[in-house]
Amino acid sequence: MPTPLPTLTPEQRAEALAKAGRVRKERSEMLAALKAGRLSLLDVLDRGDDTVRQTRAIHLLQSLPGVGTVTARRHLVDLGISETRRIQGLGARQRARLIELFPPQA
Repeated sequence: MPTPLPTLTPEQRAEALAKAGRVRKERSEMLAALKAGRLSLLDVLDRGDDTVRQTRAIHLLQSLPGVGTVTARRHLVDLGISETRRIQGLGARQRARLIELFPPQA
């Protein structure tokens, strides 16, 4: 039997909403920087903060320059990564293969 969600006070609810908004903004800025080429895949994977760890692998790949939905999905299938997998759930080999596929630009 699942446990019920805790009851939040209005202040706690407002704080949680504000935190969620900050995380969404940080994630969109990170993915935009990746798309623009200001960050490399290695830079993002090395960050290791909550924003990166909770980002889905498919969204990360789709944010790489020149990679669209079809290519991102193809790479995930080739690597054996589920589309719903988050960065924190990737294994060391999967990370290494992603870096091999998308090496940092010199």
